[in-house]
Amino acid sequence: MAARPILTPGPDHPIGIVPSGERIVVRAGGKAIADTREALSLKEAHYPAVLYIPRKDVDMAQLSRSKHATYCPYKGDCSYYSIQAAGERGIDAVWTYESPYPAVAAIKDHLAFYPDRIDSIERLPLH
Repeated sequence: MAARPILTPGPDHPIGIVPSGERIVVRAGGKAIADTREALSLKEAHYPAVLYIPRKDVDMAQLSRSKHATYCPYKGDCSYYSIQAAGERGIDAVWTYESPYPAVAAIKDHLAFYPDRIDSIERLPLH
């Protein structure tokens, strides 16, 4: 089996991680799944920015670990969760890098949600 490549972000594939500066509320299956004031916004190359929410601000009881897994040469091994309350739509709706590579270490202990597999991601001012 060939070794997986490990790539470092750079000018040809930049990755930036900054605080979102907003209150983020994620709803799925008619329930609030996450509510945080500490989300991180990860912008990778030409992809849309992704919000990563601290695990401590996610109702983990609403999630079940999936057997699905992927790999990103810039971030590492990716694990998935399903949202039971969202039914079929919620399968593998959440992803996380539990041991991310050093360049993206800030997203450790954070979760991200596929917007098309949940009800909404509300972005509210922080006041």
